[in-house]
Amino acid sequence: MSPHADRKKLLLALLLLGGFMVGETVAALLANSLALLSDAAHMLSDTASIAFALIAMTLSTWGSFGSYTFGLKRSGTLAAAVNGLTLTALGGYLGYEGITRLIDPPEVGGLTVLVVGSIGVLVNLLATWILAKANRDSLNIEGAFQHVLNDLYAFLGTTVSGVLVLTTGFMRADGLAALVVAALMLKSGLALVAESARVFLQAAPRGLDPAEIRSELLSDPRVTGIGDLHVWEITSGFPALSAHVVVHDHCDPDSVRKHLSELLDERFDIEHTTIEVARSSTAPAAERIASRGCPPLRETSR
Repeated sequence: MSPHADRKKLLLALLLLGGFMVGETVAALLANSLALLSDAAHMLSDTASIAFALIAMTLSTWGSFGSYTFGLKRSGTLAAAVNGLTLTALGGYLGYEGITRLIDPPEVGGLTVLVVGSIGVLVNLLATWILAKANRDSLNIEGAFQHVLNDLYAFLGTTVSGVLVLTTGFMRADGLAALVVAALMLKSGLALVAESARVFLQAAPRGLDPAEIRSELLSDPRVTGIGDLHVWEITSGFPALSAHVVVHDHCDPDSVRKHLSELLDERFDIEHTTIEVARSSTAPAAERIASRGCPPLRETSR
């Protein structure tokens, strides 16, 4: 999926949700429904998250400039972190309000809640479908998608609460629906914050095990040691690696470097690598070994 296609999907979802949010806010105030108002607040965060994702997507395409040698590639990760924090904060607030309404439930317009909730389900189903086809490997887009998906769950809860209020007069259903929404927001929000933190703290990308990578590099018979191995993500889908590799004295460092770079690309899909290759005689004393020649590279089938 091209960035241009992803941008169009985000823009379409933004227009769709933004238009409905205005109508829902009016309906929530008329019906005195916290569940509807919580959905409207969540949709406000949805539209803001999508707008932020669009801005971040544009910024991340900028090339390097000045002291920003990687450009602004982590803009998308920053947007995902903000989206996660927003979801977490909204979840905490709505959880508090939901508990308050369970203790002292106000009158709620059940019919209005049911109608608006049902329309909201349809609107968010469409928006979720649109964003599900975008590149969700991007933490930026995944953040926007999680906002919309949680809003879909919220509207389902709102619709159920509207049915209960209409058929049984159980006003606490509104507060219960708000608590369900709050729980979903907290779950998704904390997950986004955790994933963003992994990128900012330069943890190895999920699915890439540094121990496995080290073992694969050492499987080259010309390599005698690996030091300072670091694997991290510059941004979502952009892994990077740096390492100090020690080879036998009679091996050609450039040949080893080229082979290991190709190996990392093919085996682990890591294209951005910085590999320093040194012969055993010039390596630190702890890494030196005796060498009488350069062992041949064994051909392996993968």
